[in-house]
Amino acid sequence: MTATTPAAPAPGTADIGVTGLAVMGANLARNFARRGHTVALHNRSRARTDALVAEHGHEGAFIATETLEELVASLAVPRRVLIMVKAGAPVDGVIDQLVPLLEPGDIVIDAGNSHYEDTRRREAALAERGLHFVGVGVSGGEEGALNGPAIMPGGPKESYAALGPLLESIAAQYDGEPCCAWIGTDGAGHYVKMVHNGIEYADMQVIGEAYDLLRRVAGIEPAEQAEVFSAWNQTDLASYLIEITAEVLQQVDAATGRPLVDVIVDEAGQKGTGRWTAISGLDVGAPVAAIAESVFARSLSSQTAVREEARRTLAAGVTDAPVVDAQGRDAFVEDVRQALFASKLVAYAQGLDMLTAAAQEYGWSLDLGTIASLWRDGCIIRADLLDVIMRAFGGRDTERHPEPGARAEGQPANLLFAPEFTRAIAEALPAWRRVVAAAVAAGVPVPVFSSALAYYDGLRADRLPAALIQGQRDFFGAHTYRRTDRDGSFHTLWSDDRTEVDGDGTPVVMPQPAEGDPTEETAR
Repeated sequence: MTATTPAAPAPGTADIGVTGLAVMGANLARNFARRGHTVALHNRSRARTDALVAEHGHEGAFIATETLEELVASLAVPRRVLIMVKAGAPVDGVIDQLVPLLEPGDIVIDAGNSHYEDTRRREAALAERGLHFVGVGVSGGEEGALNGPAIMPGGPKESYAALGPLLESIAAQYDGEPCCAWIGTDGAGHYVKMVHNGIEYADMQVIGEAYDLLRRVAGIEPAEQAEVFSAWNQTDLASYLIEITAEVLQQVDAATGRPLVDVIVDEAGQKGTGRWTAISGLDVGAPVAAIAESVFARSLSSQTAVREEARRTLAAGVTDAPVVDAQGRDAFVEDVRQALFASKLVAYAQGLDMLTAAAQEYGWSLDLGTIASLWRDGCIIRADLLDVIMRAFGGRDTERHPEPGARAEGQPANLLFAPEFTRAIAEALPAWRRVVAAAVAAGVPVPVFSSALAYYDGLRADRLPAALIQGQRDFFGAHTYRRTDRDGSFHTLWSDDRTEVDGDGTPVVMPQPAEGDPTEETAR
């Protein structure tokens, strides 16, 4: 039976318009149509619009348009126009053409990987004209866009009444709930998507470190590692990224007969969202070290000429032979699994902590339980772990919006403080330390494994060397310091008699020890 294309709907009846019909835009348009929505299509090149209708017109109701004027005329009120073009100036260009054609109450949606600051600027500018601008984070790649992505919309809350049902209808579903909910005002949706991608960077890097350790320290080849990762996917590591790692490792290159991973150049690309996450972490004072290290690892991998010279120039100081024999291999594999799980937890903890810091900085009301629920399916970091994370933050509640920078009542101050994860890391800790030590001894770089462990140890430390740093800062810059035994800020006159003054420059009078006080005896 030959599929037929339905008759074109009448003008002014389309539920949503999509401009920008490269793969992601086209797949989102098809997803809307498959869910029963009438979709108006526009692309700078009409040929791409016609090709989509010719190939996929039988999937639903499409209206092909030649110009943005025709696109807008085809939409029902309030008009909803989704832009899916390259981030940056191209988005601004489309917005500039659209705005004169729209009326107050219409909704402009940017579903690309735009920087959240651009989204905040655009939202404010369009609000002055009575238009709603919604930055929407979409995760799941091409397949997710077509079959159900995780969707993170921001923008004015009132716009969600008209837009939310459409987005929820095309989102991935987890236990009957759409992986879509209103995130917060202005750039909150794109910010949460950015942090998702930052966690994704760390997740991919730490999986890569596990692969490298299993191969270089335990001598396990890719085909056998594929079986290891498949087995790990039946444990608490179960996730999309672990699943596809097994697929990649078992792939054999047809041209050479070698594992495909061995003929792929070891230079990782990036599109910027991980770098944005690391930069924003610094801006809001969130210690996202695991995410930053994953970005730096990709940058290092790209320095091919320098790495080549380093291989010829720099000493290793270790043997190239695997340091784990056959008898100890199974134990080492289990150690790596536990270290991988602990490091992944830290990456999630850092990302969620960053969201709380950003909420305070930008005035957003972000609910971490709801955000975690959106990542349970459809997106790249989807994992069984996220269902546990969601519950740790009080479950999914799309109506719960804490004060900016605050956590909802009962939510842990840090993901690692949730009892289930506190226990899990305590159990994994010995293995985690053994793995990092083995990597150092073998000269295998594990920046995220080791950085995540350092973050964990930093959190639980009784005292940090920051006290010495404050002393140094006071010495060379008179930046002052605080004391553990009384309130206020103080400065030592390092270049003078080294007496102490308070923040106003008044000499501090030290209290005299009482008679019989142990400090008096010590002074004598």
